[in-house]
Amino acid sequence: MKVTIVGSGDAFGTGGRAHTCFRIDSAAGAAIVDFGASSIASWKRLGLSFDQIDAVAISHLHGDHFGGLPFLLLDCQFIERRTRPLLLMGPPGFRERLRQACDAFFPGGAKMQWSFPWRVEEIAPGEPGQLCGFAIETFAVVHSSGSASAGVRLSDGKSVFAYSGDTQWTEALFDISTNADLFLCECYSGDAAVPYHMDWPTLKAKLPRFSAKRIVVTHMSATALARRADMEREGLTVADDGQIFCLEPLSDRAANQSVSAMP
Repeated sequence: MKVTIVGSGDAFGTGGRAHTCFRIDSAAGAAIVDFGASSIASWKRLGLSFDQIDAVAISHLHGDHFGGLPFLLLDCQFIERRTRPLLLMGPPGFRERLRQACDAFFPGGAKMQWSFPWRVEEIAPGEPGQLCGFAIETFAVVHSSGSASAGVRLSDGKSVFAYSGDTQWTEALFDISTNADLFLCECYSGDAAVPYHMDWPTLKAKLPRFSAKRIVVTHMSATALARRADMEREGLTVADDGQIFCLEPLSDRAANQSVSAMP
């Protein structure tokens, strides 16, 4: 499994980072987890193709996590001339919120005659599912988004990718990240607690209880980015747009490495 950090920013693009977007590649398929409003710019800068993607999973319905989907769909239609199917999966209410977004950004777009079949599936936290060959599990987290907000766990049978979604501290993070090869955890605040988001003092205190093999911190404000050195001293990796993590089976763990794909 290969994980590309397409966008690692918070809602405000702090540090010049694009909105949240992760690409997951495996023999099982190719998927995107979250696709925020500004994710397409980083996607293009990395030279990636939507036509290679089988499915998109959305953690929650905030614009910095799903707001780029109308642009993704139109790029598939007019730029890449996609013909093969695309699955979009998200929480309850996703279908209607996406329809509204498409119609608001590009009036009439929701009724377009598409060159490729795409469909929406809604998955409630706690329901297992299948996402283009990956087993997907979602877990309820604590984040107000007008619908359910979830952490996401993907497995291709060899490696496990886990993602907290946006959330303040919840014990569900231990379940989301259990023995994961890579756990992406949001940490918006570097000091004071912020409603519905993680803060560094809380995360730091909980680190000994995590079983994930590698923890990468994402969705950081300026106060969190200022704590980068402290996070790295604790053995964490701070996400940057363009990073690639190659997750190997346990027997090949020594070969595990990350490289930067952007200057």
